[in-house]
Amino acid sequence: MTRCLVLPVALLVLSVAICATPPEKFDGGKAYEHVRQLVAIGPRPPASPGIEKARQYIRDQMKTFGLAVTDQAFDADTPLGRVRMANLIVHIPGQSPERILFGGHYDTKLYREFWFVGANDAGSSTAFLIELARVLKSRQSRYTIELVFFDGEESLLPEWESGHTYGSRHYVAAARAAGTLAQIHAMILLDMIGDRDLRIMRESGSTRWLTDLFWAAAKRLGHDEVFVDESTQIEDDHMPFIEAGVPAVDIIDLDYLPYWHTKDDTLDKVSARSMQVVGDVVLAALPAIESRPATRPNAGR
Repeated sequence: MTRCLVLPVALLVLSVAICATPPEKFDGGKAYEHVRQLVAIGPRPPASPGIEKARQYIRDQMKTFGLAVTDQAFDADTPLGRVRMANLIVHIPGQSPERILFGGHYDTKLYREFWFVGANDAGSSTAFLIELARVLKSRQSRYTIELVFFDGEESLLPEWESGHTYGSRHYVAAARAAGTLAQIHAMILLDMIGDRDLRIMRESGSTRWLTDLFWAAAKRLGHDEVFVDESTQIEDDHMPFIEAGVPAVDIIDLDYLPYWHTKDDTLDKVSARSMQVVGDVVLAALPAIESRPATRPNAGR
Protein backbone atom coordinates (compact mmCIF):
# COMPACT_ATOMS: atom_id res chain seq x y z
CA MET A 1 0.00 0.00 0.00
CA THR A 2 2.76 2.42 0.86
CA ARG A 3 4.61 1.73 -2.37
CA CYS A 4 1.51 2.41 -4.42
CA LEU A 5 1.13 5.83 -2.78
CA VAL A 6 4.76 6.87 -3.01
CA LEU A 7 5.19 6.18 -6.71
CA PRO A 8 2.41 8.45 -8.00
CA VAL A 9 3.53 11.29 -5.72
CA ALA A 10 7.10 10.98 -6.96
CA LEU A 11 5.91 11.00 -10.55
CA LEU A 12 3.73 14.01 -9.86
CA VAL A 13 6.63 15.94 -8.39
CA LEU A 14 8.81 15.00 -11.36
CA SER A 15 6.09 16.08 -13.77
CA VAL A 16 5.73 19.46 -12.06
CA ALA A 17 9.49 19.96 -12.11
CA ILE A 18 9.65 19.18 -15.83
CA CYS A 19 6.62 21.26 -16.82
CA ALA A 20 7.27 24.28 -14.62
CA THR A 21 8.04 27.40 -16.63
CA PRO A 22 11.51 28.75 -15.78
CA PRO A 23 11.51 32.28 -14.38
CA GLU A 24 12.06 35.10 -16.83
CA LYS A 25 15.50 36.66 -16.88
CA PHE A 26 16.27 40.34 -17.34
CA ASP A 27 17.46 41.04 -20.88
CA GLY A 28 19.71 44.08 -21.28
CA GLY A 29 19.29 43.88 -25.04
CA LYS A 30 15.53 44.29 -24.75
CA ALA A 31 16.04 47.23 -22.37
CA TYR A 32 18.45 48.83 -24.85
CA GLU A 33 15.85 48.53 -27.61
CA HIS A 34 13.36 50.40 -25.43
CA VAL A 35 15.94 53.17 -24.96
CA ARG A 36 16.37 53.32 -28.75
CA GLN A 37 12.62 53.68 -29.26
CA LEU A 38 12.35 56.41 -26.63
CA VAL A 39 15.29 58.37 -28.03
CA ALA A 40 13.67 58.22 -31.46
CA ILE A 41 10.71 60.16 -30.01
CA GLY A 42 13.02 63.08 -29.23
CA PRO A 43 12.81 65.42 -26.22
CA ARG A 44 10.23 64.38 -23.61
CA PRO A 45 9.82 67.20 -21.07
CA PRO A 46 6.55 67.51 -19.09
CA ALA A 47 3.45 68.63 -21.01
CA SER A 48 5.12 68.11 -24.39
CA PRO A 49 4.04 66.06 -27.41
CA GLY A 50 7.15 63.95 -26.81
CA ILE A 51 6.21 62.88 -23.31
CA GLU A 52 2.72 61.96 -24.47
CA LYS A 53 4.31 59.72 -27.10
CA ALA A 54 6.50 58.21 -24.38
CA ARG A 55 3.39 57.56 -22.27
CA GLN A 56 1.75 55.81 -25.16
CA TYR A 57 4.85 53.73 -25.77
CA ILE A 58 4.85 52.64 -22.12
CA ARG A 59 1.13 51.83 -22.27
CA ASP A 60 1.60 49.80 -25.45
CA GLN A 61 4.44 47.79 -23.93
CA MET A 62 2.45 47.06 -20.77
CA LYS A 63 -0.49 45.94 -22.91
CA THR A 64 1.70 43.34 -24.60
CA PHE A 65 2.55 42.02 -21.12
CA GLY A 66 -1.11 41.88 -20.12
CA LEU A 67 -0.64 44.67 -17.57
CA ALA A 68 -2.85 47.71 -17.01
CA VAL A 69 -1.53 51.25 -16.63
CA THR A 70 -3.14 53.83 -14.35
CA ASP A 71 -2.52 57.50 -15.08
CA GLN A 72 -2.03 59.56 -11.93
CA ALA A 73 -2.54 62.99 -13.46
CA PHE A 74 -1.93 66.19 -11.51
CA ASP A 75 -1.14 69.87 -11.94
CA ALA A 76 2.27 70.94 -10.67
CA ASP A 77 3.08 74.49 -9.64
CA THR A 78 6.37 75.27 -11.35
CA PRO A 79 8.40 78.42 -12.10
CA LEU A 80 6.78 78.28 -15.55
CA GLY A 81 3.27 78.18 -14.09
CA ARG A 82 0.92 75.23 -13.60
CA VAL A 83 2.01 72.28 -15.69
CA ARG A 84 -0.08 69.16 -16.30
CA MET A 85 1.88 66.01 -15.45
CA ALA A 86 1.10 62.33 -15.00
CA ASN A 87 2.74 59.45 -13.18
CA LEU A 88 2.11 56.05 -14.76
CA ILE A 89 1.43 53.23 -12.29
CA VAL A 90 1.46 49.49 -12.96
CA HIS A 91 0.48 46.81 -10.43
CA ILE A 92 1.55 43.16 -10.53
CA PRO A 93 -0.42 41.35 -7.80
CA GLY A 94 1.50 39.34 -5.22
CA GLN A 95 0.59 37.18 -2.26
CA SER A 96 0.15 40.32 -0.13
CA PRO A 97 -1.41 43.71 -0.92
CA GLU A 98 1.67 45.29 0.65
CA ARG A 99 3.95 46.30 -2.14
CA ILE A 100 7.50 46.78 -3.28
CA LEU A 101 7.72 49.86 -5.45
CA PHE A 102 10.17 50.21 -8.32
CA GLY A 103 10.36 53.74 -9.67
CA GLY A 104 12.13 55.86 -12.22
CA HIS A 105 11.40 59.09 -14.06
CA TYR A 106 10.45 59.21 -17.73
CA ASP A 107 10.58 62.96 -18.34
CA THR A 108 13.61 64.65 -19.88
CA LYS A 109 15.00 68.03 -18.90
CA LEU A 110 13.54 70.99 -20.75
CA TYR A 111 15.97 72.73 -23.09
CA ARG A 112 15.12 75.18 -25.83
CA GLU A 113 18.73 75.80 -26.86
CA PHE A 114 19.38 72.31 -28.22
CA TRP A 115 17.77 68.95 -29.00
CA PHE A 116 17.97 66.92 -25.78
CA VAL A 117 16.96 63.27 -26.20
CA GLY A 118 18.08 62.05 -22.75
CA ALA A 119 19.21 58.55 -23.69
CA ASN A 120 20.60 57.78 -20.23
CA ASP A 121 18.64 60.47 -18.38
CA ALA A 122 15.85 59.32 -18.42
CA GLY A 123 15.71 56.84 -21.28
CA SER A 124 17.54 54.17 -19.33
CA SER A 125 15.29 54.29 -16.25
CA THR A 126 12.15 54.19 -18.40
CA ALA A 127 13.47 51.28 -20.44
CA PHE A 128 14.61 49.46 -17.31
CA LEU A 129 11.15 49.58 -15.75
CA ILE A 130 9.55 48.34 -18.97
CA GLU A 131 11.87 45.34 -19.10
CA LEU A 132 11.42 44.73 -15.37
CA ALA A 133 7.65 44.57 -15.91
CA ARG A 134 8.14 41.82 -18.50
CA VAL A 135 10.31 39.84 -16.11
CA LEU A 136 8.16 40.22 -12.99
CA LYS A 137 4.69 39.84 -14.53
CA SER A 138 4.65 36.07 -14.04
CA ARG A 139 6.83 35.86 -10.92
CA GLN A 140 5.26 34.44 -7.76
CA SER A 141 6.01 37.45 -5.55
CA ARG A 142 5.45 37.68 -1.83
CA TYR A 143 4.45 41.34 -2.16
CA THR A 144 2.54 43.15 -4.86
CA ILE A 145 4.97 44.75 -7.29
CA GLU A 146 4.28 48.35 -8.19
CA LEU A 147 6.08 50.07 -11.04
CA VAL A 148 5.86 53.86 -11.09
CA PHE A 149 7.07 55.98 -14.00
CA PHE A 150 7.46 59.42 -12.42
CA ASP A 151 6.81 62.59 -14.37
CA GLY A 152 8.46 65.90 -13.50
CA GLU A 153 11.65 64.72 -11.81
CA GLU A 154 13.69 67.31 -13.66
CA SER A 155 13.65 71.01 -12.88
CA LEU A 156 12.03 73.03 -15.65
CA LEU A 157 14.71 75.70 -15.20
CA PRO A 158 18.47 75.13 -15.40
CA GLU A 159 18.86 75.33 -11.62
CA TRP A 160 17.83 72.23 -9.65
CA GLU A 161 16.75 74.40 -6.71
CA SER A 162 14.01 76.02 -8.81
CA GLY A 163 11.73 72.99 -8.40
CA HIS A 164 11.98 69.26 -9.03
CA THR A 165 10.68 65.74 -8.16
CA TYR A 166 7.11 66.84 -8.80
CA GLY A 167 5.86 63.35 -9.62
CA SER A 168 7.33 61.54 -6.62
CA ARG A 169 6.20 64.27 -4.24
CA HIS A 170 2.68 64.08 -5.63
CA TYR A 171 2.68 60.28 -5.39
CA VAL A 172 3.68 60.36 -1.71
CA ALA A 173 1.12 63.03 -0.87
CA ALA A 174 -1.64 61.06 -2.63
CA ALA A 175 -0.66 57.80 -0.93
CA ARG A 176 -0.60 59.50 2.46
CA ALA A 177 -4.07 60.95 1.83
CA ALA A 178 -5.37 57.54 0.75
CA GLY A 179 -3.82 55.79 3.76
CA THR A 180 -1.76 53.44 1.56
CA LEU A 181 1.72 54.80 2.21
CA ALA A 182 2.38 52.35 5.04
CA GLN A 183 1.73 49.45 2.64
CA ILE A 184 4.99 50.15 0.82
CA HIS A 185 7.51 47.60 2.07
CA ALA A 186 10.39 49.20 0.14
CA MET A 187 10.94 51.72 -2.64
CA ILE A 188 13.72 51.11 -5.19
CA LEU A 189 14.59 54.01 -7.48
CA LEU A 190 16.51 53.47 -10.73
CA ASP A 191 18.06 56.48 -12.43
CA MET A 192 20.81 56.89 -15.04
CA ILE A 193 21.80 53.22 -15.01
CA GLY A 194 22.62 52.91 -18.72
CA ASP A 195 26.04 54.64 -18.74
CA ARG A 196 28.61 52.59 -20.67
CA ASP A 197 31.13 53.35 -17.94
CA LEU A 198 28.77 52.40 -15.11
CA ARG A 199 29.92 53.07 -11.56
CA ILE A 200 27.28 53.21 -8.84
CA MET A 201 28.09 54.59 -5.41
CA ARG A 202 26.03 54.18 -2.25
CA GLU A 203 23.61 57.09 -1.94
CA SER A 204 24.09 58.24 1.65
CA GLY A 205 20.50 59.42 2.16
CA SER A 206 19.08 56.00 1.25
CA THR A 207 17.95 53.42 3.81
CA ARG A 208 21.04 51.55 5.01
CA TRP A 209 19.65 48.01 5.20
CA LEU A 210 18.13 48.30 1.73
CA THR A 211 21.36 49.63 0.27
CA ASP A 212 23.31 46.81 1.94
CA LEU A 213 21.10 44.15 0.32
CA PHE A 214 21.82 45.47 -3.17
CA TRP A 215 25.55 45.78 -2.57
CA ALA A 216 25.65 42.26 -1.11
CA ALA A 217 23.82 40.92 -4.18
CA ALA A 218 26.26 42.74 -6.47
CA LYS A 219 29.21 41.22 -4.63
CA ARG A 220 27.73 37.70 -4.92
CA LEU A 221 27.35 38.20 -8.67
CA GLY A 222 30.86 39.60 -9.08
CA HIS A 223 29.69 43.12 -9.90
CA ASP A 224 31.42 44.94 -7.06
CA GLU A 225 33.43 46.88 -9.67
CA VAL A 226 30.11 48.52 -10.63
CA PHE A 227 28.47 48.77 -7.19
CA VAL A 228 31.44 50.33 -5.43
CA ASP A 229 31.90 50.89 -1.69
CA GLU A 230 32.01 54.67 -1.87
CA SER A 231 29.30 57.10 -0.82
CA THR A 232 27.72 60.18 -2.33
CA GLN A 233 24.65 62.24 -1.55
CA ILE A 234 22.03 62.82 -4.23
CA GLU A 235 18.60 64.44 -4.19
CA ASP A 236 16.26 62.35 -6.30
CA ASP A 237 12.79 60.82 -6.45
CA HIS A 238 13.51 58.57 -3.45
CA MET A 239 13.75 61.48 -1.01
CA PRO A 240 9.98 62.16 -0.63
CA PHE A 241 9.65 58.49 0.39
CA ILE A 242 12.57 58.69 2.83
CA GLU A 243 11.08 61.81 4.39
CA ALA A 244 7.74 59.99 4.76
CA GLY A 245 9.39 57.09 6.61
CA VAL A 246 9.36 54.59 3.73
CA PRO A 247 12.56 52.52 3.26
CA ALA A 248 14.02 53.64 -0.06
CA VAL A 249 17.23 53.38 -2.06
CA ASP A 250 18.52 55.31 -5.07
CA ILE A 251 20.49 53.22 -7.56
CA ILE A 252 22.10 55.88 -9.72
CA ASP A 253 25.33 56.73 -11.52
CA LEU A 254 25.40 60.52 -11.49
CA ASP A 255 29.03 60.60 -12.66
CA TYR A 256 28.01 61.03 -16.28
CA LEU A 257 30.18 63.95 -17.28
CA PRO A 258 30.68 65.40 -19.83
CA TYR A 259 27.33 64.13 -21.24
CA TRP A 260 24.93 64.80 -18.37
CA HIS A 261 22.24 67.34 -19.32
CA THR A 262 23.86 68.06 -22.67
CA LYS A 263 22.97 67.36 -26.30
CA ASP A 264 25.50 64.51 -26.15
CA ASP A 265 23.37 62.29 -23.89
CA THR A 266 22.67 60.12 -26.91
CA LEU A 267 22.11 56.44 -27.63
CA ASP A 268 25.78 55.66 -28.22
CA LYS A 269 26.50 56.52 -24.56
CA VAL A 270 24.14 53.76 -23.34
CA SER A 271 25.12 50.13 -22.85
CA ALA A 272 22.91 47.04 -22.80
CA ARG A 273 25.51 45.40 -20.55
CA SER A 274 25.19 48.15 -17.93
CA MET A 275 21.43 47.68 -17.74
CA GLN A 276 21.97 43.91 -17.67
CA VAL A 277 24.23 44.21 -14.61
CA VAL A 278 21.70 46.35 -12.76
CA GLY A 279 18.83 44.05 -13.76
CA ASP A 280 20.67 40.98 -12.50
CA VAL A 281 21.53 42.68 -9.20
CA VAL A 282 17.97 43.90 -8.67
CA LEU A 283 16.51 40.43 -9.22
CA ALA A 284 19.17 38.83 -7.02
CA ALA A 285 18.39 41.23 -4.17
CA LEU A 286 14.60 40.93 -4.42
CA PRO A 287 14.14 37.73 -2.34
CA ALA A 288 16.12 39.22 0.55
CA ILE A 289 14.03 42.40 0.38
CA GLU A 290 10.85 40.34 0.48
CA SER A 291 12.01 38.43 3.55
CA ARG A 292 13.02 41.56 5.47
CA PRO A 293 10.60 42.48 8.32
CA ALA A 294 8.69 45.70 7.71
CA THR A 295 10.21 48.79 9.34
CA ARG A 296 8.11 51.87 8.65
CA PRO A 297 7.69 53.77 11.92
CA ASN A 298 6.74 57.08 10.29
CA ALA A 299 5.00 55.97 7.10
CA GLY A 300 1.55 57.44 6.68
CA ARG A 301 2.01 60.17 9.32
